[in-house]
Amino acid sequence: MSTTPAATLTDAALRDLLRNSGTIAVVGLSADWNRPSHFAAKYMQQHGYRILPVNPRYAGQTVLGEPCVASLEEVKTPVDIVDVFRRTEDVMPLARSAVAIGAKCLWQQLGVVNLEADAFVRAAGLASVMDRCVKIEHARLFGGLNWAGVNTGVISARRGGD
Repeated sequence: MSTTPAATLTDAALRDLLRNSGTIAVVGLSADWNRPSHFAAKYMQQHGYRILPVNPRYAGQTVLGEPCVASLEEVKTPVDIVDVFRRTEDVMPLARSAVAIGAKCLWQQLGVVNLEADAFVRAAGLASVMDRCVKIEHARLFGGLNWAGVNTGVISARRGGD
């Protein structure tokens, strides 16, 4: 698994990371269907990933069919990717938690760039991705991304009758 910074993470390394991961703890996952965290997590769930919701607001409730916990330390299942939907200044404690629970990767979503957390997890041997959406990267690398960022089936490279 690659441990290079996100700026130099190749498509092959991202593809390898996503292909070899099965469980994603989504920190800041919202139960609201129209929030970006919910949309991205649901997409990943529909593509075979187990989503583990982490959000103190919904702790004890079920989000996307999975029990939600308040912190990463409460997750009882091994975690491959810690997907962070939080502000940049909130990431460093999550990076420490990701290392503590033995995650393979800290993934900071679009607009989230904490260089200290990036360096910390890489030094601990985790992969690190910053300022990228796991849903967009999955769709881009494995198919299913169109101009709007979702697979509507309306836009196709196929010619009529093919």
